Amino acid sequence: MTQRRAYRWPQPLDGQQARIWYGGDYNPDQWPEEVWDDDVRLMKKAGVNLVSVGIFSWAKIETSEGVYDFDWLDRIINKLGEAGIAVDLASATASPPMWLTQAHPEVLWKDYRGDVCQPGARQHWRPTSPVFREYALKLCRAMAEHYKDNPYVVAWHVSNEYGCHNRFDYSEDAERAFQKWCEERYGTIDAVNDAWGTAFWAQRMNDFTEIVPPRFIGDGNFMNPGKLLDFKRFSSDALKAFYVAERDALAEITPDLPLTTNFMVSAAGSVLDYDDWGREVDFVSNDHYFIPGEAHLDELAFSASLVDGIARKDPWFLMEHSTSAVNWRPVNYRKEPGQLVRDSLAHVAMGADAVCYFQWRQSKAGAEKFHSAMVPHAGEDSAVFRDVCELGADLNKLSDEGILGSRLAKSRVAVVFDYESEWATEHTATPTQHVHHVDEPLAWFRALADQGVTADVVPVRGAWDGYEMVVLPSVYLLSEETTRRVRDYVVGGGRLVVTYYTGISDEKDHVWLGGYPGSIRDVVGVRVEEFMPMGNDFTGVPDHLDLSNGAVAHDIADVIGSVDESATVLATFKDNPWTGMDGVPAIVANTFGEGRSVYVGARLGREGLALSLPEILESLGMAEAGGNDGRVLHVEREGADGSRFVFSFNRTHETVRVPVEGEVVVSSFADVDGETASIKPNGVIVTKK
Repeated sequence: MTQRRAYRWPQPLDGQQARIWYGGDYNPDQWPEEVWDDDVRLMKKAGVNLVSVGIFSWAKIETSEGVYDFDWLDRIINKLGEAGIAVDLASATASPPMWLTQAHPEVLWKDYRGDVCQPGARQHWRPTSPVFREYALKLCRAMAEHYKDNPYVVAWHVSNEYGCHNRFDYSEDAERAFQKWCEERYGTIDAVNDAWGTAFWAQRMNDFTEIVPPRFIGDGNFMNPGKLLDFKRFSSDALKAFYVAERDALAEITPDLPLTTNFMVSAAGSVLDYDDWGREVDFVSNDHYFIPGEAHLDELAFSASLVDGIARKDPWFLMEHSTSAVNWRPVNYRKEPGQLVRDSLAHVAMGADAVCYFQWRQSKAGAEKFHSAMVPHAGEDSAVFRDVCELGADLNKLSDEGILGSRLAKSRVAVVFDYESEWATEHTATPTQHVHHVDEPLAWFRALADQGVTADVVPVRGAWDGYEMVVLPSVYLLSEETTRRVRDYVVGGGRLVVTYYTGISDEKDHVWLGGYPGSIRDVVGVRVEEFMPMGNDFTGVPDHLDLSNGAVAHDIADVIGSVDESATVLATFKDNPWTGMDGVPAIVANTFGEGRSVYVGARLGREGLALSLPEILESLGMAEAGGNDGRVLHVEREGADGSRFVFSFNRTHETVRVPVEGEVVVSSFADVDGETASIKPNGVIVTKK
């Protein structure tokens, strides 16, 4: 396990005070130079103080092999810097130019059928290609040498969204790298055979050269789950190794500049192991795009809390989000009035000290021309740009009030998230394809919010065992080390909630035998003998189960065969006697050591969890944990000087009245009247006390 890099944050330009960084991706090379002066004017009007430049500019910077044109980039960086706008400079390696891929088509990645990904979009390179690495690092060094003394560059933006399109590569380069990765991880081929269970289906290997990536094996067939899980780990590590190589090439020449790369953390985002990657950046950055509909705010807050957990509560950088619609969904919904400001402030509430968008000026050509921007196609005279200016003023006000010295306050409750558990549950031969780890943490976050509890979302490697209460939501993989932590936590007095699909297998995806949840059966006081999936794909099969407390289970339930003497059944299933589920325990409380646990043996969804939570919290001795109005998401940042910034977000489509504690610093879509405030839909108030 590598040590975390020392935290370093981009510093303000000479003569400027530290403020919340505000801006976005800027692509001046897509516009004639006469637009640049207008860009700078509008940036100053909006309060922009930083832009990211050069992200997809390789072909413009290195026009042919070894021929560099920095003149245009120098001109715009100087123009920005002289206007007081800092530059987050990209390594420009995200997409190779046509001259490179035509000369070296062997750098193009292959899909699982062996088809080559042709140039024409972006990220058409393989991370294990020694040829591509040579060209990319040469560009990094040229960029670093040219800009090492530039006073306007405050940080390096290394590549862009690693793995967004090239997460998996099945090429010959990848095959050799995967073999080496397995040898480094396991040491012997016998250890690989054990980890992958190759005795099944005669898959035993005699040598590391017999290891191949999980390429196409025929429609309807099933890939070895241990191999597939390790390939996902390898793919994350391969991209990380490429990032580290770029980072180190830049850092060697510009040691004083902090470096980052933009993650893609969201409730459903599991492209890479971002918690593992978080150790390799000087400051954590994230790209987040809203989920349309009623989960919009909650999913954003959940994801931002997870980023805060990945950053270990150091300030983090919101590198990209959208002012309104994106361009890449089948239907690209706009944001509602108020959401541009509210969404940004929600990220700030959760620990972001930088708010940036993709992008500054909306493109007039290309695949992203319908993606919203800070300056839309409609121009300066538009609701979007007026909101952009309002947000800039709000962020400046928060900076003036000292928010940069604060951190997200620690919650009493942690919800655990695990990338590898999600990868394992994605296999195609599981009890049901409708159940994955990734769905359950968000349901718990939302249900807890309904009870007035704003939980922290903490990676499984994080310090979740320092919280009063912990939820393990479908954490499918429990290694021996994580098992030990769980047991020690509860024995020492912790309050633990464990759900279905938790602790099924160890880190090799070998099932813990003896009944589920395997290694922590005695901690939760239940023994699950079988799964009961539910669906509607066959006539007459069960599609739900009612619980005695009024909740309804969908998709999966546990057949709990026995409970320990120390356990108390809080709810049972209600069903026809002939199904064998009538009266079977559904929610069970237990005592273990000095602590307590509750086991939830079915997928209840946000509504069922919210209905069940009062009794669950009471059984854990946490009944007082809520206390806030569940219609409002309350988040606090606390400063070293004892100051507290309280963010109150309306979670409903009705106006909500809340008490005002302290001085109102910022309000949006809200009316403040003395000691109370009316927060409208999509509204927020921020107070300081």
